[in-house]
Amino acid sequence: MNQLETDDQPGFVERQVRLVRSGVASVVADNVGQEWPVALVYNGISHAVMMCAPRDLEAFAVGFSLTEGIVERGADIHDIEVYFHDGPGVGVPHAEVHLQVVQQAFLSLKDKRRALAGRTGCGVCGVESIELLDLALEVVPDTGFLASLAEDAIERASRGLSSHQGLARLTGGLHAAAFCDASGAVLYAFEDVGRHNALDKLIGQLVLQRVDMTQGFVFLSSRPSYELVRKSARVRIPMVVTISAPTSLAISTAQQAGVRLVCFARENGFVEYLGSE
Repeated sequence: MNQLETDDQPGFVERQVRLVRSGVASVVADNVGQEWPVALVYNGISHAVMMCAPRDLEAFAVGFSLTEGIVERGADIHDIEVYFHDGPGVGVPHAEVHLQVVQQAFLSLKDKRRALAGRTGCGVCGVESIELLDLALEVVPDTGFLASLAEDAIERASRGLSSHQGLARLTGGLHAAAFCDASGAVLYAFEDVGRHNALDKLIGQLVLQRVDMTQGFVFLSSRPSYELVRKSARVRIPMVVTISAPTSLAISTAQQAGVRLVCFARENGFVEYLGSE
């Protein structure tokens, strides 16, 4: 395989399309989000191949490792190297992220590989049996952040997110995950073809920047699933805000983990999911 000269990709490619509007056809250029196979390799052994946008892969690998429970803290990762390859051998452009993790994490990962049939981004797919589902939840401690939240923080985040979605404007097909402060200002944002990947990239960058994740909230341009809430709870994020509807498991997961779940977030309002009563 030939390693590509570029260390990162733009996140989109240009393709010719036939556009039909009101019965009139024309051939125009369209921007399409990139989707590559990305192999995550731990201490020389491949653990998972994820489909994601081939950018910000170091942050993605750190976030994935934490939110999937492969490592307990960022310090458990000693080294990361990202390799981009062109098509020969696999048939399509692809990337590999090689991580060196502490021995205890690697031994635990090898045990997990014996029990699981290949995890995917949804976190539940690939499990051999219901009994192997890992539904034990971390409880997010009360650090006082939610009490300090500005009344218009969610509305402000809703207004600000679009300015951080450059790839979505170009392609119409990428999700965003943002980290906002108590005022609702967007501090960090990442985009990817997969909503789980976007969140992993965001969390990975927050770890690399040593940001206190208990003092902010996540804003997602997607629906919240069980896995997105679970990933947030793992790193002690106290609130998850999304623009679309939650699943029933996402709601119960948030309640058990002590995560405030807000959905249908718009500039003029939102829906907060409370207890079962």
